[in-house]
Amino acid sequence: MDLNLKGRRALVCGSSQGMGLAIAQELSEMGANVTLFARNEASLREALNTLAPGDHDYLVADFDDLEAVKEAVDIGLKKDIYQILINNSGGPAPGPLADSSLSDFDTAMKRHLHVSHSLVQMLLPGMKESNYGRIVNIISTSVKVPIPGLGVSNTVRGAMASWAKTLANELGQYGVTVNNILPGFINTARIESLVAGKSKKQGKSEAEVEEEMKQTIPAGRFGEPSEIAAYAGLLCSKSGAYINGTSLRIDGGRTGSI
Repeated sequence: MDLNLKGRRALVCGSSQGMGLAIAQELSEMGANVTLFARNEASLREALNTLAPGDHDYLVADFDDLEAVKEAVDIGLKKDIYQILINNSGGPAPGPLADSSLSDFDTAMKRHLHVSHSLVQMLLPGMKESNYGRIVNIISTSVKVPIPGLGVSNTVRGAMASWAKTLANELGQYGVTVNNILPGFINTARIESLVAGKSKKQGKSEAEVEEEMKQTIPAGRFGEPSEIAAYAGLLCSKSGAYINGTSLRIDGGRTGSI
């Protein structure tokens, strides 16, 4: 299996912590030069020190500000082209779909679909030039089965999956693959927030809520960011060249669909 990414440059969004950071670390271990991308510069500086040796750097922008994102990436493109793009950003706030405002959808669509699409358009010329491109979107298992209490997220994640499949059909001819990773319950700040929210709403301790959530998972535990990162690495590698247009669930078997 060829997992060598030496000479490739990767832009990893949301990489100051959690799954994004784990993916950045994995890609650096595989030999890629990594550009971390998030809004907190102090956290990015710390994250940079956790990468394997290489020509790594970081970009700073808030993903709720599309123009700032574009300006930051323009700076990165003056240094090098990117063959790898990891689209990853924080999910929308939980809540019933019927209670969500139109502005909730606007914010979520801009943060996810608009930013991801803009990044693809900016990085695609370099991928075509290299005849090598890997676009990996970190989405959610809600693409397969909507998750109760995450109405806006379910809606936007579904749109992302459809967008990605369409791109995969269009870009495969250029040596560019587009795939989605659908994480289940992973040990990140996001899952901590969901546990805390359920605890408050249900009047139960966080430990009780966490245990109930784990009981819905055949594996009996939450996943680790490194387990997401391992499959992201495969999708970005030469060995992943014939995997295109897929949505890969990494959820311990929790999602109730084939």
